[in-house]
Amino acid sequence: MRALLPIIFGTIALSSQPLAAALPVGAQAPDFTTLGAVGGKPFKLHLKDQLKHGPLVLYFFPKAFTQGCTLEAKAFADAMPEFRKAGARVVGLSADNLDTLKKFSTEACRSKFPVATASPETIKAYDVVLKQKPELTDRTSYVIDRKGRIVMVHSELDWKDHVARTLAAVQALKG
Repeated sequence: MRALLPIIFGTIALSSQPLAAALPVGAQAPDFTTLGAVGGKPFKLHLKDQLKHGPLVLYFFPKAFTQGCTLEAKAFADAMPEFRKAGARVVGLSADNLDTLKKFSTEACRSKFPVATASPETIKAYDVVLKQKPELTDRTSYVIDRKGRIVMVHSELDWKDHVARTLAAVQALKG
């Protein structure tokens, strides 16, 4: 089984990478610091600090409290026991303001994981500008290993595959 893991992980990474990803698999994830909330409580979020604890699912979503973003957040919240078992953390990022994200962190995320404000610089660095509405982020999920390297990218406006694909990628990392 161990011998198959690189093949399985490579297949996941290749099938999950969008056609024009600014951050391809193997790229160094840009570091950033921002404000976020978990359970309605604000805190300072620094990418490097998050990576000290293990791999990170960094998922960008367009707008808090829209149907797709709420369903995606609830799906991530439901899957948090599996992400924790795989040793990974999950952080959601959007262009929403902190007050909106405080509320979203309790209602949609069920206080299971943090959400944070993506600055224009972070949005540009991760190439997640929503083309139809440049003031919003695209729906893109990155899995970042402890060393800060991108190991999986999935960019798709439909939220339904983001949780399963990121979970498979972090489980493959643990193996």
